[in-house]
Amino acid sequence: MKRSAVSFTAFALLLGACGNNTENESELEQDPSSIEENEENEVIAPTDENDAEELPDENSNTAENDNSLTERESNYTNLSSEDWQTEVLAENLHVPWDINFFEDTIFLTEREGTITAVEDGSSDRQEINTSDPIIHEGEGGLLGMAVSEDFGDTGEIFLYYTYEGSSGLENRVVKAVQEDGSWEETEILLDEIPGDGIHNGGRIVIGPDGYLYVTTGDANEPALSQDPDNLAGSILRLTVEGEVPGDNPFEDSFVFSYGHRNPQGLAWNSNEELYSSEHGPTGHDEINVIEAGNNYGWPEIIGDEEMGEMEQPLVHSGENTWAPSGTAFLEDQLFVTGLRGQNLYVLSEENSELKEVFSGEGRLRDVKVHEGNLYVITNNTDGRGNPDGNDDRLLRLTIKGREE
Repeated sequence: MKRSAVSFTAFALLLGACGNNTENESELEQDPSSIEENEENEVIAPTDENDAEELPDENSNTAENDNSLTERESNYTNLSSEDWQTEVLAENLHVPWDINFFEDTIFLTEREGTITAVEDGSSDRQEINTSDPIIHEGEGGLLGMAVSEDFGDTGEIFLYYTYEGSSGLENRVVKAVQEDGSWEETEILLDEIPGDGIHNGGRIVIGPDGYLYVTTGDANEPALSQDPDNLAGSILRLTVEGEVPGDNPFEDSFVFSYGHRNPQGLAWNSNEELYSSEHGPTGHDEINVIEAGNNYGWPEIIGDEEMGEMEQPLVHSGENTWAPSGTAFLEDQLFVTGLRGQNLYVLSEENSELKEVFSGEGRLRDVKVHEGNLYVITNNTDGRGNPDGNDDRLLRLTIKGREE
């Protein structure tokens, strides 16, 4: 078994809680046998009205419209659902989890163990041959994916999936290559990551330093998150060959940060500061700025609580729930998808909160930026949503009035 960075400086943001929808991927810690019905605390509070600032009247003069559009493009917190043009690029997806791009092709992992490639309006579901069967149980399955920087030459990707290990459900990081319309696992980079029907983490991203960053959950054993010698409840950092980088914060360890409950989003801003989204217990979801070697407190502290040198979140949801998953930066503003929250949020520095900027499509699992547009996948077929006949879907969001 292998085990986790670069130091990042946090924004000096003091962000308050954003309220609506009492939901959490971290449910009231429940029996994993019931998890198919409840990934993020199924108690839902009434939804508040979108509190984004009201946009200027479209009938105002042209100069004012031009100025407001410029402001809206640089400050997405002013937007609401009506300001986005929504295009469906793929539908009838099977519990999609991660979005990746290579040139004009979009790759989507699906939790049952397939990858759907979307290109020129058509979708192709592709099988993956793995060393152990991918186990889609509860929140487990085929989760994160990262496309190698030399994919055009090698056809190589990195995957994070759940399998049946010697101690029960476990997770691993592997390399795979594309061959004749399917995928073949070629190497296990890291395995024996504790798994469970809930709290598997699952995001895998290539950072600006060229290393792999991987989020792991506490595997429904909160105490594991406070053990820096354990791979659970952590953000891991490893080379693309599966080695421990020499500048990781703990000697001979893949652990980059620990004290996490169920982190599912990773993204860097233009200053190469790393942000992560994390599911809390019955509310208290978090956005954290991640620095090498830091302890983010779970299960010892939540919300505004303090203890020793444990890190407090940049912003948390208080008693309400976002169930945040995928994250992405667009023009240095952090977008966050919400599952129970059923919203796309933006981190507002000015207002010290997460603001709702898009909703109406149900549960949202991941968001990515490509050529200035946002790409979002729904997650209404995961056993906790209310799917329509064409769910799940891949959406492209473009601001109305923005020129191509």
